[in-house]
Amino acid sequence: MARDRAGDSAEDTPVCTDEFVALRPLLFSLAYRMTGSVADAEDIVSESYLRLRRAQMGGTRIDSLKTYASSVVTRLSIDHLRSARMRREAYFGPWLPEPLVETGSRPEFERVELADTLSMAFLVLLETLSPTERAVFLLREVFEFDYPEIAGIVDKSETYCRQLMRRARQHVEARKPRFDARDQQHGELATRFFGALEHGDLDPLITMLAADVVAYGDGGGNGPSLPRPINGRDKVLRLLAAISNAARTSTCTSNKCGSTDSPARCSSTLTDGC
Repeated sequence: MARDRAGDSAEDTPVCTDEFVALRPLLFSLAYRMTGSVADAEDIVSESYLRLRRAQMGGTRIDSLKTYASSVVTRLSIDHLRSARMRREAYFGPWLPEPLVETGSRPEFERVELADTLSMAFLVLLETLSPTERAVFLLREVFEFDYPEIAGIVDKSETYCRQLMRRARQHVEARKPRFDARDQQHGELATRFFGALEHGDLDPLITMLAADVVAYGDGGGNGPSLPRPINGRDKVLRLLAAISNAARTSTCTSNKCGSTDSPARCSSTLTDGC
């Protein structure tokens, strides 16, 4: 992957900026799936470039930029997760991964296709894994690295990586949704859900919510949050009714002041993470 090359100068080992930029979507995807945070993923990718530059200027020959950069990103992500778990012990309410919202303002290399492995449900599943299990699972299952490469990246034996992969896959499979829904079905359900909130008519939600539904709320430290999960359809419906009333009242008040926000926008903001 990389080794020292004595006697070579910085000019002999140029920083492959263009090649790194080409790899950036992969590195961001890996960091985001590892951390569940857009800002942290961006910071990790930027730090990986600085470390790559220092390594090359220090005389380290890099045989595979993809493997080297992926290794740096993975190790930085593992360190981040270990420290983040300590911080989350003092976090108000449940912590949820940050949704990845694609916008036109982001550079092209930072846009990531919203695949199944970028869904909120999948990221929540990954939270049940240890940092190293998460790394091995993603590198093998999502990014299709070979076990020898994975072993070098996480600094574990190939046999142990296979054990981690088997254990991680069991955790994920045990917690997967019972039914798969197509993107079109997701969209239709979301439209009906927010339409009911917007108009304050929650009767349609009774048939949409399972009896054992659980609602989570994470304001990210900047907005409304739930101190603990809300269990059961009746309690969740009461929560949604309160959110709907608050959103419609807020919209009505805002519109008097000239705001163009719609009730649906307000309700979607208040229910982020529920």
